[in-house]
This record gives sequence, structure tokens and C-alpha cells, in this order.
Amino acid sequence: MTREVLLVWQSSKSRIGRRRRTLKPETPTPPPEMAAYLSMGEAHRRIGDYLSRVVNAISSSDGAALASLVAVSSAPGSTPLSDALATFPDFPRLAGDRYPHLADFLVPLLRSIHSHSLQRFADAYSSFEKAASAFLQEFRNWETPWALEAMHTVALEIRLLAEKADRELAMTGKNPDKLQAAGSFLMKVFGALAVKGPKRIGALYVTCQLFKIYFRLGTVNLCRSVIRSIETARNFDFEDFPVKDKVTYMYYTGRLEVFNENFLVADQKLTYALMHCNPQSESNLRRILKFLVPVKLSIGVLPKRTLLERYNLLEIGSNPNMPVVTSLRRGDLRLLRQALDRHEDQFLKSGVYLVLEKLELQVYQRLVKKIHIIQRQKEPAKAHQIKLDVVVKALKWLEIDMDVDEVECIMACLIYKNLIKGYFAHKSKVLVLSKQDPFPKLNGKPV
Repeated sequence: MTREVLLVWQSSKSRIGRRRRTLKPETPTPPPEMAAYLSMGEAHRRIGDYLSRVVNAISSSDGAALASLVAVSSAPGSTPLSDALATFPDFPRLAGDRYPHLADFLVPLLRSIHSHSLQRFADAYSSFEKAASAFLQEFRNWETPWALEAMHTVALEIRLLAEKADRELAMTGKNPDKLQAAGSFLMKVFGALAVKGPKRIGALYVTCQLFKIYFRLGTVNLCRSVIRSIETARNFDFEDFPVKDKVTYMYYTGRLEVFNENFLVADQKLTYALMHCNPQSESNLRRILKFLVPVKLSIGVLPKRTLLERYNLLEIGSNPNMPVVTSLRRGDLRLLRQALDRHEDQFLKSGVYLVLEKLELQVYQRLVKKIHIIQRQKEPAKAHQIKLDVVVKALKWLEIDMDVDEVECIMACLIYKNLIKGYFAHKSKVLVLSKQDPFPKLNGKPV
């Protein structure tokens, strides 16, 4: 090999070496979630710190601090504590060894937090129910109500975790039974609060959590026993409860009265909820109005358009795009039926469909009243005599086909319901109206 060739070969070899060194892959950068390595010692410290704070809150009777520590469902997936629980899997032994007298409470509480961070919600609920049962046992033994705020958080958490667990179970084809179990547990909590003494002030909050469960499960009949306990027991003075709990209670009991078609009582309860609700909470005001407005309509009280627009109740409102109230003002049965068809799912879901459907009688009354006004302008002497054929023609103009016999039945119903004063001449097929106040106002009375 000549000296020139040797120099070229060595030069190329050195370039290849440099190229290899240049192209050598660097050590990959760890992903963001792995960038901060958590040592076993740090994980041990974090878990120990959390346990100390829980125990200190109990020993110092700090209900607010304890309430924040037992909140599970509101925590994000990754927190300093959840990361520590994932790194240090022997946390149950740590809690049991350090605080054996509270192990029944602390161990399942940690397990629930860990499972929730992993989005294993059924496991999180099962563990939290065990922790809640242990906490309830301790709560019964405490003479003062210092832990009432924490007990309320436990009641809220068990409902929220049960809802998440049931969604998870339903998606995997399993029986979603956790919300029902949560209701059974909350009845035990209610029993612990429904006693003489200062703890009874927390009973209404738990009652409202039970209402939310029963309404979600469609077992609203179970509300009755709790309502009787609140409204008939001598232990309770309704005015002593916190305002926010009274508002929630009146909202749900008002909805129950809507289902039972006790519209006057529903009006009273929902109006109370509206008047005492926080005026800054527009979402809650809208929830109340979704039921109160149909109730008011059923007793003849029409809402203002500004109210409906402000709280986005356009499906009920007062122009062609908000058709229910407009149909009442015009006596337009077609518009009412179109509104019920268009928003059927929404009205059925909220439970006001049947209430709105019964507005048909008021719409018929307005239609007859308009016919009466037109006849009075044309033939004042016969304005009180309305032929059924005229009503049939008016309905046909609204694209509603009815024969005279069907219209006769409707007119008879209007007279029976005191929406029209008069009598019916069957042979001549004429509705004879009273000359004094033929269309009485409801004045707050249900049809």
C-alpha cells in the first residue's frame, strides 16, 4: 500500500469515525410525567405528612381542615399524594402501623384516593364507603358537632363517587348499583343527625343529597319518608337550617309536588326557593325557573319575556321562537303542539311535559274568547252565542282537524273546569256564554 493510499484510507476512516460519533443517538429525554423522579423516601414523607394532617385535624377538632382532606372526587388525577401512593405501594401498612386506632378510616381512605387517581372509580367508591362507615362510627361518639362540615363532605363525596362508579360499571356491562348503595349509607348518616342536639342542623344537607340520588335513580317515592321526618319531627325547626340547604330542599320538594300535580303547593315551594336563592347564581335560578314557569302557566300566570330571555328559557317563551307562552296568548293550539313535539325530550327529562300538555285547555279558552270578541264586533246581540261549526273552522285554519262532536266534548270540559261560564245547547250545537264574565281568570288556581 503506497503512502498516498494509506493517508487517504486513514483520512476516510477518521471521517467515518467522526460521522459515527456525530450520528450516535443521544440519551432520550424523559417524558414530562417522568421528568421529576419521586424517591421512595419522598413518597413515604408525603404519605406520612397527609396522615399527620388528618390525625391533627381530628385531635384539634378542626372540621374545615378535615373536610378538605377527605375530598376525593374533586382531586385531579395527579397530585403530590396520589404520586406518592403510586410510588409507595405499601401505604396501607404505613397507615395501619402509624395510627392503628384510626386504621379502619385511614387505610380505605388512602386506597380510595389511589384508585380515584387511576380512574378506577368502582374501587374508589368501595374503599371510600368503608372509610365513610368508620368515620360515621367515630362521628356518633363525638358529643359536639365540630365535624359536621367533614360529615357533609363525606356525604357529598359518596354520592359523586357513586355516580362515577356507576358510569364505569355501565360501560363495562356490569350492574351499576353503587348509587343505590350510597343512598342506603346516607340514610344511616341521616339517622345519626336526626337526633336531639346540635348535630341535627346538618340533617337537611344530607336530605338534599338523598333527594339528588332518588331523582337520579327515578325512585322519588323514597323521598316521602325523609320529608315526613323533617316536617313532622319535633327535633327540627325548619328556619334553623342554613339558607342554602332550605333552598335546595324547597326546590326538590317543589319538583315532587309538580310530579303529583299539586300545583299550588309546588308554586309556594318553588317560589320560596327562587326568592331565597343566591341572586348571583344564575344557573341555580334557571333550574328553579324551569319548573316554576310551567307551574305558573298552569295557574294562569304568564311570565315576562325579559325573564325568559335572561334565563334562556326560550323553549317556553313569548315569541314564535319561544312558543308555549305565545300559544297561550294567541289561543294557537297548533303552536303549543309544535312546541311540545320539538322539545319533547327536554320537557320529559325535566318532568314538566305533562304540566305543559295540560295547558291545552287554556289555549282552547283563549281561542273561544277570540271568537267571542270577533262576533261581538260583527253582531253584538248574538256575541254570546258561538256555533260549534265556527270553532271547528277556526281549528281547521290552525291545521287541526276535529269534528263537531269532539269540539262539543272540549267545550263541556271547559265549562266543567270553570274556564268558561255558560251552558251548551246540544240540539242546535251552540255554546251559550254567560253575559257576565264568561271567561273567568284562574287567579292562581290550577285548572
